[in-house]
Amino acid sequence: MNKKLLVTAVAVGLFSASSVMAAGFPAAPAVGDLGQMWVNPTGNSPLTALLETGQKNITDVHVTVHGKGKKGVDVAYPVGPKAILRHHGIPIVGLYADHKNKVTVTFKKDGKKHVDKYDVLTSPIQNKYVDARNVTAMQEVEVIKVDKKFKDRLYLVNSHTLTQQGSDIHWSGSKGPSSKLFDATPAMGSMPFEAAPMTYVVDTNGDYRWWLDQDAVYNANDIDINKRGYFMGVRKTDTDKFTYVQGQRWGHFDLLGNFNSFRLPRGYQDASHEAVTMPNGDVLVRAAKTNYINSRGDKVHTVRDHILQVNPRGELVDVWVLPEIMDEYRDSLLSALDLGAVCVNVDIDQVGQTMDEIPLDAPYGDTAGVVAGRNWAHVNSISYDPSDDGIILSFRHQGTAKLTRDKKVKWILAPREGWRGELAGKVLQPVDANGKPIECTSKGKCEGDFDFSYTQHTSWLSPRGTVTVLDNGDGRWLDQPVMPTDKWTRFVEYDIDEENMTVKQVWEYGKERGYDWYSPITSNVEYVPDRNTMFGFGGSVHLLEPGSRVTGMINEIDYDTKDVKVEIRVKSDKKNAPHYRALFIEPAKMFGE
Repeated sequence: MNKKLLVTAVAVGLFSASSVMAAGFPAAPAVGDLGQMWVNPTGNSPLTALLETGQKNITDVHVTVHGKGKKGVDVAYPVGPKAILRHHGIPIVGLYADHKNKVTVTFKKDGKKHVDKYDVLTSPIQNKYVDARNVTAMQEVEVIKVDKKFKDRLYLVNSHTLTQQGSDIHWSGSKGPSSKLFDATPAMGSMPFEAAPMTYVVDTNGDYRWWLDQDAVYNANDIDINKRGYFMGVRKTDTDKFTYVQGQRWGHFDLLGNFNSFRLPRGYQDASHEAVTMPNGDVLVRAAKTNYINSRGDKVHTVRDHILQVNPRGELVDVWVLPEIMDEYRDSLLSALDLGAVCVNVDIDQVGQTMDEIPLDAPYGDTAGVVAGRNWAHVNSISYDPSDDGIILSFRHQGTAKLTRDKKVKWILAPREGWRGELAGKVLQPVDANGKPIECTSKGKCEGDFDFSYTQHTSWLSPRGTVTVLDNGDGRWLDQPVMPTDKWTRFVEYDIDEENMTVKQVWEYGKERGYDWYSPITSNVEYVPDRNTMFGFGGSVHLLEPGSRVTGMINEIDYDTKDVKVEIRVKSDKKNAPHYRALFIEPAKMFGE
């Protein structure tokens, strides 16, 4: 038995006191009325444990992982019978790294209440790439404000550590439809889009309470495309699972570190940004097409412009071919983008520069440009609407649009500039609070309290029936301001009348925070009904400042008063390295049934 396992065993009382003392360790604590406590039961989630029930019939289970020190936050939640069956034990989440954690488990057995107390010892967490730190936290966390009613909140941060030399894997393929099959074009598609994951949960005291071991999904020490790419698109499901995408794979995982992953269906590649579970259990995945003949007759690997519907076995059920549904030649926003950051492709040397005109002969690959085979669409979020079986997509480089099951465009939320033919008639008309049409310029600048979103992320259908959007704000009004510091980011909510083809802006926050709250890329926002807040994450604040350690801004904003209830800042571990998203985590919902 190795030393690490022996230390874990001591913490949970698997050996007798005499045998442990003989090995040079202190005596183990009492184990209580149940079975063994296994730290990191899957090997993927070192700040979790699993308490076996010892084949005892127990009910009314409740777990408390006690906070560390005077300011520490308790992580407390019920555990229902389904969760116990699913995990064959009681899941323990919210442990501190490199700490002897105090855990209390209460339950009823034969109608009698029991209270068991455990000491659970954990190891430091480790960044296995770039600088191989072995610590209790990877990215600096600064707590700015937490309302006392929000002290119990937990937030999952989906971030990455970047290597300065970039990826060592690339696609290659034919330049065109001729027989020159070996006339290779480097970096077709998005395969080089990758980084080592840094995925963790912080509490409102700024402490790490969960960590995903990087080896669970990623291996930069081998040329294995199945374990490369960005681990991202993490979305909660209706159970205790999350969906994710990563390069050539998609899958599910839970906080204990159980993974179930699939290769993309044959003929598709480069999954990133989003995967969301439908009510029937199928999953919508944003991917790309291999060896696609585009509208110019060129054979290409496309970039971020196909939506796959896959079933729980990983089989392809349906596909939305976006180059055939949308206008792949519209360049109204593309030509106005800051070339310093076209999504996570950050180039500080090009900050403030724009393309002005998109060259028709631009190389294929993960570059801004029109036509399939270039990054013309950049779909970064999917939201499913069960009312009509439609999907709402955020096209970072075009706008937000809703598509139907029969592959038609239902509406487009974007400035009218550049839309052609039938699609021009699908652009929504902005209206004010009274339903009166609002005048907008051809560049999208509108009267009154309305603004379109620009280079947005997470156009998600909310529980209120509205669409919440993280309006990043680059290319606002299809232009760049004279001063880069004049940019801003918003949380914004739109109410869309599909029958009358109108859109009303009903809520916004962020413009007043100015440039110090501006996130040019990544980020997310959603309405949270339990405490009537907008929860959001600006993942790239100060990204474009040379040498900056990027700040990720976790916020919960009171919906009625717009008071800041929570503000927590996380700093990236490398210069000019963005975070992706954050989620609020609710153990009571995940394990309560």
